Amino acid sequence: MTDSDASLVVRVVANDDESAFELLVRRHQSKLRNFLRRLTRNDPERADDLAQETFLKAYRAIRTYKGTAAFSSWLYRIAYNSFLNDERARFPEAALEDSVPSRSIHAFDNAGLEMDVDGALQQLSLRQRAVFDLHYKKGMTHEEIGSALDMPLGTVKSDIRRGLERLRQYLKDWKQNGHGLNR
Repeated sequence: MTDSDASLVVRVVANDDESAFELLVRRHQSKLRNFLRRLTRNDPERADDLAQETFLKAYRAIRTYKGTAAFSSWLYRIAYNSFLNDERARFPEAALEDSVPSRSIHAFDNAGLEMDVDGALQQLSLRQRAVFDLHYKKGMTHEEIGSALDMPLGTVKSDIRRGLERLRQYLKDWKQNGHGLNR
């Protein structure tokens, strides 16, 4: 039987047990890196750097973890905030929460269906992309997403609804331009 995240956190806090923290890293690193890759528009080096930064911050701050939310939610909050800070440093003039890339639907013409889906997701704002990834890829509830991203439940639900509307329109335009599965 494996230790729960909560028991591993207790071991880290009580005994500065690095092996317990290493288990937490191994347990969460793949999903965390995938989350960050989506946010960074599939930049694996940047996502890996942010994941490493996230785990370092988590280790330093683990005593502040209250256990009121899942450890993964706490970890995703650190990752999301690290991403936003990095994004602000790279693009200080951008309004991050509502920014949407201005890519043409033709940017994904020859990349295959998987890239078309990833391309569609890139049409969402950064926050919507984070919400979509946590909900549809990580299986988090709306409440868990709100906790992970430190946002009200209504905002999470609105981001999902507006994101779905944006994706429907993008895919409708994509199909009308002759990019359907029957190419």
